[in-house]
Amino acid sequence: QVQLVESGGGLVQAGGSLRLSCAASGRTFSRYDMGWFRQAPGKEREFEAAISWSGETTVYADSVKGRFTISRDNAKNTMYLQMNGLKPEDTAVYYCAAGTTIASYTNPFLYAYWGQGTQVTVSS
Repeated sequence: QVQLVESGGGLVQAGGSLRLSCAASGRTFSRYDMGWFRQAPGKEREFEAAISWSGETTVYADSVKGRFTISRDNAKNTMYLQMNGLKPEDTAVYYCAAGTTIASYTNPFLYAYWGQGTQVTVSS
């Protein structure tokens, strides 16, 4: 079992940057594919980025491609999301998620473990 804790959210002006972290408990972090999702008020949870257990494969939603970078450090049991060029429409609660042998990174139902989320607010 994996417990996930997000951090790094906050209030930033449009065009600014934030780096989110997702710290995982347990000794098997390196076995899990990881993802970042976000949910804005009144909207469904949507996929943003994912990274394979080895870090060799990364996938991004079109809306964040070129602005966000996902990475992981298996030695530190931590995943990151570097967010640059933030826009007001990026405002949401950001969640990290973990799962094994995920066939489709964009499908939230394939991730077994979720963090509690961290709020990101981008002002215009």
